[in-house]
This record gives sequence, C-alpha cells and structure tokens, in this order.
Amino acid sequence: METLKPMLLTSLKTYSKTQFIKDVTAGIIVAIIALPLSIALALASGVGPEAGIFTAIVAGFVISVLGGSSVQIAGPTAAFATIVAGIVAKNGMDGLIIATILAGIFLIIMGFCHFGSLIKFIPFTITTGFTSGIAVTIVIGQLKDFFGIVYPDGLKPIETTEKLEAFIHNISTINMDALIVGGVSLLILIIAPFFLKKIPGSLLAVIGGILMVQFLPLNVSTIGNLYSISNDLPSFHMPALNFELIKEAVPNAFTIAILAAIESLLSCVVADGMINKKHRSDMELVAQGAGNIASALFGGIPATGAIARTAANIKNGGRTPIAGIVHSITLVIVLVVLMPYAGLIPMPTIAAILFIVAYNMCQWRTFRQLLKTAPKSDIAVLLITFVLTIVFDLVVAIEIGMVLTCLLFIKRMSDETRVRGWTYVDPDSPEVNEHLQKLPRQIRVYDITGPLFFGVSGIIEHIVVKDYTTCLILRMHSVPSLDITALNALTNLAVFCKKKGITLVFSHVNEQPMHVMKKAGFVDLIGGENFCTNISAALKRAEEVIK
Repeated sequence: METLKPMLLTSLKTYSKTQFIKDVTAGIIVAIIALPLSIALALASGVGPEAGIFTAIVAGFVISVLGGSSVQIAGPTAAFATIVAGIVAKNGMDGLIIATILAGIFLIIMGFCHFGSLIKFIPFTITTGFTSGIAVTIVIGQLKDFFGIVYPDGLKPIETTEKLEAFIHNISTINMDALIVGGVSLLILIIAPFFLKKIPGSLLAVIGGILMVQFLPLNVSTIGNLYSISNDLPSFHMPALNFELIKEAVPNAFTIAILAAIESLLSCVVADGMINKKHRSDMELVAQGAGNIASALFGGIPATGAIARTAANIKNGGRTPIAGIVHSITLVIVLVVLMPYAGLIPMPTIAAILFIVAYNMCQWRTFRQLLKTAPKSDIAVLLITFVLTIVFDLVVAIEIGMVLTCLLFIKRMSDETRVRGWTYVDPDSPEVNEHLQKLPRQIRVYDITGPLFFGVSGIIEHIVVKDYTTCLILRMHSVPSLDITALNALTNLAVFCKKKGITLVFSHVNEQPMHVMKKAGFVDLIGGENFCTNISAALKRAEEVIK
C-alpha cells in the first residue's frame, strides 16, 4: 500500500528546521504568483474572481496534504478554463459543482484501482494536440476584453467558434483605451522576466494596469465593474441534486477527471526530473479527487497540478508538501486583506495575463517539431485533435483522437505480421545447394512473424496446402501474442486440415500464445505431441507422421 501513502507522511520523517524555512519562503512566493493567475483563470472560466482564490486555497491545501508528490502545487489551471465556462453557461454553478464532485469521485476510484500508470498510454500527439488547442481557445476567449469589444445586448457566445465570430462581427466597437492598457500589460509580462526575476511579471502587470486606469483618463472596464467582490472565506455549499442534472453532468465529469489526471501526473513527472525523486501516481490521483470534491463544495472550480507554479516552488527551495500548505495559508491572508482591491484590476490586464498563460502552455516548438519529424499518421492525429479541441470540445477531441490512434496502431501491427512459406525447388534444379534443407514434398512449412490478433486473423487464409501435403508445420517463434479471433482462424485451419487428412504441427509456440491455446482447448484439439520446442523437433515429428 506504499503507492497509496501521502508523501507528507514520508517527508515529515526527516524534516528539519532548515527545510521548513525554505518551504515557507517558497510557499509565500508561489502564493504571490498564484494570486493574479487564480483570479484571471476564474474570470476566463466564467465565474467570479473569488472562485479562483477559493480553488487555490481549498484544493491546493487538500492536494498538498494528501498528494503523492513532494512538491506539487495545485490550483486552477488554463486547461479547464474553456470547459468550465461552457458548463457554467449551460448548467449554471450547480451543474459545475456536481460535475466537479463526480470528477473527484472518478479520480479517487482511478487511484484506488491503480490507474496512475495507465495515463502513459494516452499518446503524446493527443496531449500536445489538445493542449495547443486549449491555448488557442483561451486566446480567442480573451480577445473581447483585450480589445475592449462591446457585444450587443443578449449576445453571449459560448463555443470558441461563436466567440471568434462575435469578435469579428463587432470589431468596429474596439476601445483604444482598453488596447493601450492591454498592450502595456502584455509588454510588462514579456519584459519583466528579463530584469526582475524575483518578482512575478503577472503581479507587476496587475499593479501597472491598476495605476494606469486610476491615474490616467482611460475608460476601461475593471473586475469591479463586472463582478461583485467579497473577502469572505470559502463556505460550504451543497447544490440541489436531481437525477437529470447528475445524468447531464457525467460526460463533463469524465472530461474533468481525465484532464485533471493527465495534467497532474504530467506535472509530477516534470517535478520528478527537477528534484530527482519519484512521485506516487495512484496517491496523487486520490488527492486530486479529494481536492476537487473539496473545491466544489467550498465555492471553487476544478483544480489540478500546475506545472508553472510547481516549478516555481522547486526553484525557490520547496521540497516537501509543507510549501503547498503555506501557499494556501498565504492566500487565505491575501483573500481577507487584499481581495477588495481586486476590483481595480482592468479586464485587458487579465486578458494579457491569460495570453501569456496560453503562450506558455501551447507547446508551439514541440508542435512544430512533430510536424517536421513525426510519421504522417501521427501528424494526422495531432492536427485532428488540435482542430477538434478548438471547433468542438476536449471530449470530442480526445475520443476521436484515441479512436484514430488505436486504429493506426492496429494498422501498424498488422503490417508487421506476415506468413511466409518455405521455398520448395526441384531436387535436380541448379538452385539447390548444401545450404538448402531437403524436405519430403509431403511436408509444408510456414513461418509466421508478428502478433496474431483480430486485425490480422485473415492472414491465416494465406496458408496454402497441396493435394500431396500430409503434414503442415507452423513455425511461431516470432509470434509474441495471440488473441481469440486469431485463434478462431487457426481452429478453422485445423478443422480444414483434419478433413483433408493433414496433420498440423506447431514449432516453438511462445508463452502467451500457448496459454491462450491451452485455455481454449486448442492444444487438446491438435494433440500435445504436435507441439514441438523448435523447428528441428517439428521436422522430426513431421517425418514420423508421413511414414
């Protein structure tokens, strides 16, 4: 049960005062980084700014306490923004809460079923495709606020394509003041890391945006113009439950759970490389599930491991879950003391922050490299997943991406499976030499290479016997696996051979195919004496048969 043991318990066994000081310092710095990001991501998700802080506090605390990583920092992330915004627009906050709770339950089940290692079976092309697609949807969703566009009354686009269409149709309402504030904020975000490495660029952009709006004659919308701001602590809220709402929330919950699992475990893998340690993936999934349930019940939105905040934690000396706990406690203090001032933050500044978040997550260099070097089939999966994420949603993108990947995998494996018969020549032919083995014409030998599964079961039909054949040898030393569909094809061949009076002999059947054959009764059908350990033994058995 070591895989389901929180890393906090392990870390405390050798904890020291020196490490405590480092963890506290790292936790405070990460909280400063998380503050503007949490607000921005909450607004991009279609909820109030407090929801982002609540998520970082509640989910961040629970995941740090229970998590399978020593350094993971959890909270709202950009990956969820578009998904959450769509759920809120269609089903309201109660729909989002139910979907997040169900997602948390799914994640806990996944952890207890030891699914942590199964996430690696999601192909790199799919994760790159939907991550890049999410980045594009975030940018499109923020164009309105960055340019200060005004939509007609009643127009509230939900889908990404609808948002882009609405932006283009109403671009004539562009607000130059908003563009100035957004442009300056974006410039600060780009330049700040080169000169002020210790101060988060997002914090500087927020301060700069507030100062511009407060002291310059600029007419720009702020958070306070659009949302009511409160510094109340998170409070428990259980939504009204009904079967229809739960039924409708299941697909959304599945999406949130899969995305949370992928994002958190990817973040853990990155963190492992930075600190040279191993995380406990199953425990991390359980912690993510508990964190999301707690977040939903206390006014938050879906949460997962945040790679950028986790990396910042490591770089500033954080090495145990205490840093994540300090990060949450710091945000509680910030919520109580500074939250009312969040109303002064200009919306174009929020959009600029999210532009940078989207840029950092888009993996454009990786995307370009895959387009240059990957096989055409993988490029097709990458582009289809990318486009579907933008045009439809993440669920459709992952589903179709996985189906395409599986079909392409089946095609590749089937291309590797071959049936090749031994060459037979006339004994008096000049082609005969000392290297060719002389066999009686009644014996026919076929080499089978590659896995035998449903995608290649038809290849058994390529095995041909002659009228004078009395023994057929199938050489299977290069067959690593066999499924029931291919075994059915072999059974049909065995029945055909029996009718023709042909003895079927198998040479060097590997462990997995032999297990399938024994379990299905195929060995009894053929006869145990007709299964030989190598080709020499099989040829000897064949000569006994024809005599």
